[in-house]
Amino acid sequence: MQECAAYLRSLGVSPSPQRVAIYDFLKKNPVHPTVDTIYQSVLEQLPAISRTTVYNTVKRLVLAGAIQEVIIEDGELRFDANIKSHAHFKCMECGKVYDLFPPEGVAPVEKIHGLPDGFQVTQIHLCCRGRCQSCSSILES
Repeated sequence: MQECAAYLRSLGVSPSPQRVAIYDFLKKNPVHPTVDTIYQSVLEQLPAISRTTVYNTVKRLVLAGAIQEVIIEDGELRFDANIKSHAHFKCMECGKVYDLFPPEGVAPVEKIHGLPDGFQVTQIHLCCRGRCQSCSSILES
């Protein structure tokens, strides 16, 4: 937890117990949780925490660059403490979300075909959907 507090301090974020607990949870649980999942998980450690505090904290951590928002489904924001550029894969059978890392120095998407001149891409959220290896092997059995 002290490492988390020091990291947040280095980003200019005051390391309150709530912020440290939420960041620590995200670092230790790379499952791309929603605000509700984070709330339920840190509630045991911080019984007085509210959903609003969790929501405000993840927004603050995103703005500071400590975590990133991940869009897997329409209308559902998830959060990831791994801020390296990467894509995601969601298994439509079991619902797990996996990180997809391109080779070092290569963007997940090299070029956006059809993008008009003068447009600038500032974010790309790439999520592939299908069946993970475990679910595929169950179906083949």
